[in-house]
Amino acid sequence: MYETTVLPMPPDFEGEVVATLLCRRAESSRRAVLYVHGFTDYFFQDHLADHYVTRGIDFYALDLRKYGRSLLPHQTRGLIRSVTDYFPEIDEAVRIIRRDHDELTINAHSTGGLITSLWADRARGRGLLQGLVLNSPFFDLNVPAPLRLAADLLKTPLSYIGRPLPLGSSSAYGHSLHRDHHGEWDYDLELKPHGGFHVHAMWLAAIRRAQRRLQAGLSVDVPVLVLASASGLRVRDFVPEAQSADIVLDPRQIARWSTALGPHVTCVRFDGGVHDLVLSAEPVRKQVFAEIDRWMTAFVYQGNENRP
Repeated sequence: MYETTVLPMPPDFEGEVVATLLCRRAESSRRAVLYVHGFTDYFFQDHLADHYVTRGIDFYALDLRKYGRSLLPHQTRGLIRSVTDYFPEIDEAVRIIRRDHDELTINAHSTGGLITSLWADRARGRGLLQGLVLNSPFFDLNVPAPLRLAADLLKTPLSYIGRPLPLGSSSAYGHSLHRDHHGEWDYDLELKPHGGFHVHAMWLAAIRRAQRRLQAGLSVDVPVLVLASASGLRVRDFVPEAQSADIVLDPRQIARWSTALGPHVTCVRFDGGVHDLVLSAEPVRKQVFAEIDRWMTAFVYQGNENRP
């Protein structure tokens, strides 16, 4: 179903590094979408690939270093020193895609949305990208202000300590999604465990540096679509309301910081949406897909006779 390409990357502080690029092709397409996942995540959303391919758009997904299909035995899950550590695999994926495609849109979720926003800012003026679709991007920490301030104080040498921080984890989001509990989705619980990955000081410091950079203002030079739930909810244990709200991030923060991306940003919020909006209940995800289609037709493929 998918073509798989392993992308060897230069070694990092833990040694050997790879990323993994998946591809599912449409019929004779010169357009492509590259999907980039979030934290404690990997690509498993086949229905997302289906959506693009049926519209004549080749679909690619990148499992970033230390996640999913790219996780190697010696690696700490998700651990990086800077979000720019991911830029080489995005660069290589884009290089491969652009060999055969005239137009590329990146579709990224959560932490992937933060990473690709900064990548798109760095890539401006090069014509590599025609659009950016961000699904509940990780633009800020969904914690009380004192904890956010404490995270901002994580600097060298503390930021390079690899041991986990003493932060609790919640299984509520995983239980709201997976079909073994209250959800409808089937995915590998080894690659996407209910309790998430350990949060390390190094990783958190890297995320906060990236978020501060974004909040100071980027200059992304392509149209951006930011998607978020209409409501957020903080829970430790599963409650039915977890299946109709974002229980990971605060959608108000997402909407607030979306204006920092660049001059051409559209922000849309969805009643009943969960954190990964394409995993929401069917009526909601149909609205999400319809909004993506409408936006891509209006802004990405404007003037193209082969619009989706």
